Amino acid sequence: MNDPIIRIPVGSWAESAVDWLTSTFSGLFAFIKTVLGSAYEGLDQILTAPPFWVVVLVLAGLAWWVKSWKMALGTVIGLVLIQTMNQWDNAMHTLALVLIATVIALAIAVPVGILAARNDAVSRVIRPVLDLMQTLPALVYLVPMVLIFLTGAVPGLVATIIFAMAPGVRFTELGIRQVDREVVEAGEAFGASSGRILRQIQLPLATRTIMAGVNQVIMLALSMVVIAGFVGAAGLGSDVTRALSSINIGLGFEAGLAVVILAVYLDRVTSALGTRSAVAKAQTAAS
Repeated sequence: MNDPIIRIPVGSWAESAVDWLTSTFSGLFAFIKTVLGSAYEGLDQILTAPPFWVVVLVLAGLAWWVKSWKMALGTVIGLVLIQTMNQWDNAMHTLALVLIATVIALAIAVPVGILAARNDAVSRVIRPVLDLMQTLPALVYLVPMVLIFLTGAVPGLVATIIFAMAPGVRFTELGIRQVDREVVEAGEAFGASSGRILRQIQLPLATRTIMAGVNQVIMLALSMVVIAGFVGAAGLGSDVTRALSSINIGLGFEAGLAVVILAVYLDRVTSALGTRSAVAKAQTAAS
């Protein structure tokens, strides 16, 4: 074994930084844990309290509204299959985690992406940060979250938000930067303010690209909440962890199949939403 010429204690520095954060901002972290825990428990109650067929009809109705009856039928078949595998409650726990994490990640990512698109200096600063966020192994995010928030849904939620945020920033910036400069200049020529140009020109024209980013955020969030099962987060991830520890192939396959069904549903819904706006329909017709 070759010893390093110089030992740089990066790990010790990171541990010290986490200890300092935990002791200095303990009140803030307690507040975050309370808010996120309450939001998760509220949505989880909404999804698990009604009979499963009520939730199936609501999700299928949404699929019909955004796309077609064929997608609604596929939704019913997939969700009923989850129920017959006795994975319904776990699937709803996972769906609640994904939805909460996605909403919060997008609430942060979209404004940051807009700022990066309108300011080159900000774009240069956040680009390496996003590269780091996307290249770190997913399990690495869980270690400091467990130290700060202990176990349960909240550390999984926070890790998921951080892990899934990067594509939301990138796609938002990309979508706004791709808007034809001549269209923006026409708005400026008519005296439109910067905010009005953003709301009425850039964001509508960037909708399809931004929705592609939303899709990626949801997919990353879904993959991460499964991994969050290692720190005690409820849902399909807990069954995957249990199947892994006991080498239970059947349980692992059922939990994995339920994850796939949720992923396909969320992917199709977000993809369809990206094509529903008038601007998106006009862009599709033009192309």
